[in-house]
Amino acid sequence: MIITQIRTVGILAVLILLSCRRDYIEPPSTRIIVPDYFPLPVYKFSAEGLSEDEIDLGRRLFYDPILSLDSSISCGSCHSQVHAFADHNVPFSMGVGGAIGKRNAPALFNLAWHNNFMHDGGINHIELVPLAPITDELEMNLPIQDLILRLNRNKKYQAMFANVYGAGTITTSQLFKAITSFQLTLVSSSAKYDKVLLGADSYTPIEKRGHDIFMNSCGSCHQPPLFSDFSFANNGLDSVFKDAGKGRITQLSEDVGRFKVPSLRNISFTYPYMHDGRYYTLREVIDHYLAVGKSSKVFDKRIDVDLTLNESEIQALLKFLETLNDYEFIKDKRHSEPKN
Repeated sequence: MIITQIRTVGILAVLILLSCRRDYIEPPSTRIIVPDYFPLPVYKFSAEGLSEDEIDLGRRLFYDPILSLDSSISCGSCHSQVHAFADHNVPFSMGVGGAIGKRNAPALFNLAWHNNFMHDGGINHIELVPLAPITDELEMNLPIQDLILRLNRNKKYQAMFANVYGAGTITTSQLFKAITSFQLTLVSSSAKYDKVLLGADSYTPIEKRGHDIFMNSCGSCHQPPLFSDFSFANNGLDSVFKDAGKGRITQLSEDVGRFKVPSLRNISFTYPYMHDGRYYTLREVIDHYLAVGKSSKVFDKRIDVDLTLNESEIQALLKFLETLNDYEFIKDKRHSEPKN
């Protein structure tokens, strides 16, 4: 998904949503299971909770191509469950009319723990995330006011929104909250890593060795248990960046080339890697980090410039990364496209 200039109606939606941010309570839905070893969510859940009807409405909207200009693509088109809600292993997503995006579609899970969104952090609240892809000319390309008109003319959605939010005109705020309610249920915490942590499984010797290598070499940015600290880093991909990353948002020279540190959970499902999808294999990613510290490129100070791994250590690291894949998550029917 890509950030574009927010249109006038979008700005009003931003002001409305930011004026009603929520105070934190425990996630009020049986569909959101938070492991005890996870940190507190960043998202401020409301006291009235997330109803099953609200979540189901958001799920239906997530998979409905009505959200795009020609009703050809949905959120789920570029965020596929079998890929942990990343795209179908392509560097850039295809939008309406065959338009091609400019960044790799990020995976969608454990979103309640993010304090900002997109590769450059240009959106600071999950309820505002749908605005970007819906209105982006390279993605769904539908003015938000046109979408609201569509929904208000649709008898099925009239009834569903009235059931959740009460009778009346469907609003932008209701639309965003419904989609958010579904996305908040996308909690991934059933990988082998989690089962080992809970004492329900154990690492093989090579996985344990890989875990130790990971913690010594990668854990400063990809911090367990979420496997990201959600900071922004220049990891030495380029000396000159065509995409300014966070610098595009802040207009600060020190932020040019800095991108959000992604979670490594479900890493085998979400290739290609990096903001531009340049690497198709984890081996390429590891080789990058082995080489970048020895180059003259500008990169994050947390990157180990003396990182050296032999072939046996690389294979162990790859085996550990496989323990972060959550097969239960990508098969959970509660997250799948509705059948009717």
